Amino acid sequence: MLFAQRKTVFFFILFFVFVISILPFAYAQTNPFVGTWNGLLKTGSIELQIVFHIRQDSTGRITSSMDSPDQNAYGIPCDKTEIKDQNIQVEITKLFLLFSGKLLNDSVISGTFTQGIQFPLELKKSHTGSLRPRPQHPKPPFPYKSEEITFYNSTKTIRYGATITIPQGEGPFPAAVMITGSGPQDRDETIFGHKPFWVIADFLTRNGFIILRVDDRGVGKSSGNFADATSMDFASDVSAAVDYLLTRPEINLQKIGLIGHSEGGMIAPVVANKRKNIHFLILLAAPGVKISELMAEQNYAVLKSRQISEKTSNYYTRLFKKVNSLFLKHNDSALAVKKCLQYLNRWVKNIDTTSLKELQLESPENRIQYAKNMYQSLRLPWLRYFMQFNPQPYLKKLKGNVLALFGEKDIQVTVPLNSEGMKKALQKSKAVFEIMVLPGLNHLFQTCRRCTVDEYASLEETFSPAALDIMKNWLQKYVK
Repeated sequence: MLFAQRKTVFFFILFFVFVISILPFAYAQTNPFVGTWNGLLKTGSIELQIVFHIRQDSTGRITSSMDSPDQNAYGIPCDKTEIKDQNIQVEITKLFLLFSGKLLNDSVISGTFTQGIQFPLELKKSHTGSLRPRPQHPKPPFPYKSEEITFYNSTKTIRYGATITIPQGEGPFPAAVMITGSGPQDRDETIFGHKPFWVIADFLTRNGFIILRVDDRGVGKSSGNFADATSMDFASDVSAAVDYLLTRPEINLQKIGLIGHSEGGMIAPVVANKRKNIHFLILLAAPGVKISELMAEQNYAVLKSRQISEKTSNYYTRLFKKVNSLFLKHNDSALAVKKCLQYLNRWVKNIDTTSLKELQLESPENRIQYAKNMYQSLRLPWLRYFMQFNPQPYLKKLKGNVLALFGEKDIQVTVPLNSEGMKKALQKSKAVFEIMVLPGLNHLFQTCRRCTVDEYASLEETFSPAALDIMKNWLQKYVK
């Protein structure tokens, strides 16, 4: 998913947005830290329940996972769990997340939760915490063949774990590779307990299409390092998946396509430009303009969805554009932070006190923290590349058939900015394209009510049945 800002000192942050995998829970009782620990993380106006599951195996090794039940994010594996005397430290490196605490008694851990900003967090021992199923999750028996597979890139340096689903019958069948959005995603693009790629793959395979969905590098059963990769590296991963499809006898080699969501919809045209055997694309909530423009408008839309005034939202959007350009211009951390603070201190002189309080930028300490957090985010290879990316040159060179779908209520890849940007680019291409804005749908193509980022988790619908039908009907018309 493309990043969204939260209300507490707005900056790029991976705040539980990406669920990496779902793990079963097992509990031991030999260590006072072992068990389930619940706490309430208070981040400004938002309160999030945090759950840590701390386990000990038969050898005494301690491991843990984390849940954020309010967002239906479960089973996030922790990379490091260290216990020394009465102290514990838990780290999730891909989310830049650290919890440090001290055991006060057998039922309370007092500590701090750090993810860019540090928050106090008290955990209490409990016996709750379980996975919540979603109504649209596919249920067996399945009227198609499903295989767990492994394949490699051309240099044999990365192994990919994946699932391929194949319709009943002799074939050959049209086929598509699914491409996940931003952040470390599993093959189902699991988020907040939803598995949209599984829902889509199940639906399309039932309607005669082979679908390949793949764990991102460094996630699930795929090897490689996600943190050091850029969008172009992910494009090479997708190309490796297409190469794998070419080895399957069940596939119609004249009908191979890509289905990408969000950043995945940005990557799909890149891959199609580099290969001659991509015949169709489905782009779901894909960027149609420069990412820097998209992110500025996303900031504005997300702030407005959180009842921040229009005046303050406009103030912050202009601030974001300038600060973003400063950090992309300067690689030196000290200089970048210095330039940002100089601009911030000039900027605040022209902003009213009410707006500064809304943005929590009224104090020098908060402004310093804001600058540091922006730098920490924008020093990441992926984000630096992503923020400077322009999808239009790739869209203009497309051929074949293209379907682009947007959610009318999407506040992450907004319309009309992105739908109109995509239309202008595709009009200069050789593609046969159709662009549709679907009423009442958010960034995940859920039928929404409040249509905020926070609502993703509370909605039961994983992916709009109407959107699924539109995809099916278009594929049957232009591909099958």
